[in-house]
Amino acid sequence: MPQLHLSISTGDYDRVRAIKDGRVPVQGCAVTYLTPPLEELFVRALIGAEFDACEVSFSSYLIALSRGKTPYRALPVFLSRVFRHSAFYVRTDRGIARPEDLRGKRVGVPEYQMTAALWARGLLEDEYGVKPSEIEWRNGGLEQPGRSEKLALDLPPDVTLVPIGPGETLSAMLATGALDALVAPRTPSCFGKAPQVARLFPDYRAVERAYAKKSGLFPIMHVRAVREELLRAHPWLASSLFAAFRQAKDIAIRELEEIGAYNVTVPWLAEELKDIRA
Repeated sequence: MPQLHLSISTGDYDRVRAIKDGRVPVQGCAVTYLTPPLEELFVRALIGAEFDACEVSFSSYLIALSRGKTPYRALPVFLSRVFRHSAFYVRTDRGIARPEDLRGKRVGVPEYQMTAALWARGLLEDEYGVKPSEIEWRNGGLEQPGRSEKLALDLPPDVTLVPIGPGETLSAMLATGALDALVAPRTPSCFGKAPQVARLFPDYRAVERAYAKKSGLFPIMHVRAVREELLRAHPWLASSLFAAFRQAKDIAIRELEEIGAYNVTVPWLAEELKDIRA
């Protein structure tokens, strides 16, 4: 039986590497595996629909799906899951000591519709009672000017979102005080350099652990998506992909547990794994 030629694109994670290097096959498929930078991948997937199967931002995918503007359908393969209390950075001279203090403040975000920002807004509203409409939002590039929303927005009338200037960056604006705070999945370059920039949650690991225990949630950021036409034409494809990614993840976990010689450059990894599982 001829194999289905399938292009797959994701980030270059340990949990997918066994598929990428051929140790784990996708049954019935001849795979071409691509790992471009994530921002590039998302544009190529959501705007260009270049791949047969790809990693997508969960919130961006849901927006596109709700508008009937994506050829993809998601599978329950969650390629990125991250707690986002660590994504909040604030000015220490603006009276921001707790999440509730963000009311009325200017808060930057790379893209309002991105999944990290969605989870951040959810945390603020559900855990601390701060509604999106109570914040003045600014969007733009974290370190490089010119970033814009990948998808058109249709926001409630009471939500304020203003793009930053074409030559500005969120990190620089936080450093100079043009912003009061920002939400970013990557650490801004001003953190650790600008003396009045700090994390909103200094002990974010403890806060995130408490949140996980309370809510039972491990926030989903990115999901695996596949062309719907391929799923319809090849009903076995979804289960083949699911099985392959599950097996690749299991291999990655076993490799982390190998303590004779660590596979990653992290000291005390065995203790870290015990702590995570506790």
